[in-house]
Amino acid sequence: MFVTPAYAQAAAGGGDVFTSLVIPMVLIFGIMYFLLIRPQQKKLKEHQSMVEALRRGDQVVTAGGIVGKVTKVRDDAEIEIEIATGVNVRVVKHTITQVRSKTEPAKT
Repeated sequence: MFVTPAYAQAAAGGGDVFTSLVIPMVLIFGIMYFLLIRPQQKKLKEHQSMVEALRRGDQVVTAGGIVGKVTKVRDDAEIEIEIATGVNVRVVKHTITQVRSKTEPAKT
């Protein structure tokens, strides 16, 4: 008539914590890695390579939507773009979102 505590616990599903908590958390992290983290890292790497390849004469678009032509690569962080005839603007390299046309490399 009376149920022993061990039998009641087994029947209620008080089983292994590993299978009930850890495995679902690992699966959720794995799914999040492949759906969010990995594509973002790939996109960041592509953007960094695009920014590093900028050179004089490239036509670019900034994050603010300004279209211009690269006139000078100042250093690792800044470039100078011409947005109109005689109007040059210094911008941070990482604000470049798109390179519309590339120039041919100089032949040596």
